[in-house]
Amino acid sequence: MPGPMARRIDVTGAGGVRLAAWEFGDPPKTDRAPDPSTSPSALPSPPASPAASGGADLPGVLLLHGLMGRASHWAPTARWLSARHRAVALDQRGHGRSDKPPRASYTREAYVEDVEAALEQLGLGPAVLIGHAMGALTAWQLAAKRPDLVRGLIICDMRASALGAASQQTWTEWFRAWPVPFATLADVRKWFGEDDPWVERPNPARGEFYAEVMAESPDGWRPVFDPEQMLRSRETWVYDAHWEELAQVRCPTLVVRGLDGELGRAEAQEMVRVLPDGQYAEVADAGHLVHYDQPEAWRTAIEPFLDTLRDA
Repeated sequence: MPGPMARRIDVTGAGGVRLAAWEFGDPPKTDRAPDPSTSPSALPSPPASPAASGGADLPGVLLLHGLMGRASHWAPTARWLSARHRAVALDQRGHGRSDKPPRASYTREAYVEDVEAALEQLGLGPAVLIGHAMGALTAWQLAAKRPDLVRGLIICDMRASALGAASQQTWTEWFRAWPVPFATLADVRKWFGEDDPWVERPNPARGEFYAEVMAESPDGWRPVFDPEQMLRSRETWVYDAHWEELAQVRCPTLVVRGLDGELGRAEAQEMVRVLPDGQYAEVADAGHLVHYDQPEAWRTAIEPFLDTLRDA
């Protein structure tokens, strides 16, 4: 379906790392009909200056993908958000079209400082932060650090507890199991959606999710990220629990879990209890990729919360 397009705005993150932000809004007037398949991963538009951004009078929303994700995974959410908000999705360092410097920092502090810089340079704050997995952790750590920049928070399927060394080893082995390069995108979809031994049952949405983070190279399709950088990013949070920062989040916060996701109900409800102003929602028939698995049910789960923030 044709809808609002995204345009790229470059921002400068911690340590000078260049980050690509994607602002969703009405498509520019041209003689051609918009291409419904257009996503940030395919957009040729040149970077815009933050000062030229439209919709500055609308409440800001910044969308943060999870580990290995990219801004374009948020496109369906950002499109409906853009009717009433200034909706921006960020490619975080090491991901999507943002820089991936080999010697850059991939610490929690760097990710948080990147989002802090993006909100300030884009003039989005105080914004609602919507984060999935790692992006959700970054969002609540920033909300604890800079309450002046965050007026609301949506946490999508991210645990506050420590995952431990065994979890990191499992991920290391999983990356090694990837049959890269993939010959075609269809092979990507099939492996991640059906053949991956870490998948309990076929999941076409998972296949599409990973197809979105592949790029064609001379020998086939490879991820746009460096798996080693992903492991470095991940090891900065799996050994620690993050309840303390959660308790410091003062803004209204919605904790959302997929019924078959990685965040269990008991832990999600404990997170809501620890949050000074927490609410809870769950999405049936959804796994870890809640917003990608079930976009309509995801919208139903979060829209009432967003409405309360608008009316506040």
